[in-house]
Formats: sequence, structure tokens, C-alpha cells
Amino acid sequence: MGIFKILLLLAIGFVVWGLIRSYLRSLNNPPSPTDKKAVETMVKCAQCAVNLPRSEAIYSGGEFYCTPEHQKLGKS
Repeated sequence: MGIFKILLLLAIGFVVWGLIRSYLRSLNNPPSPTDKKAVETMVKCAQCAVNLPRSEAIYSGGEFYCTPEHQKLGKS
């Protein structure tokens, strides 16, 4: 029974030691740039004035549109 207690204490000690080491490593490492979300420019639809991300907008004739239907209607 005595050896079992010693082995159990050693196992618990190694687990606690590993957790502390992992935590300390995470404190020393700055957060990766992938954690930050990129800020995207917003544009306004020339037809309905809805704001949307530039990557989702349709650019035509110097204006931005939110849908192909609004692009066909043109600037209001």
C-alpha cells in the first residue's frame, strides 16, 4: 500500500508540473496574428445605401452595389 501511494503522488506531481509548465509557456508567447480579425473597408450600395464589406460588393461604373439587381438598376 505504501508504494502505491508514492507512485500516485509522483503521477499527480508530474501532471501538476506539466500543467504549470504549459501555462508558463503560454504567458511568454504573444498571441498569434491569426487570432486578430482583419478590419475590412465598408462601402455603401449606390442604389439602396446599405453598407456592406468591400469584398462582398459589386463594383461597376465607379459605384458599389449590394446585388446584381441593384447593379442593373444603377445609381438612384
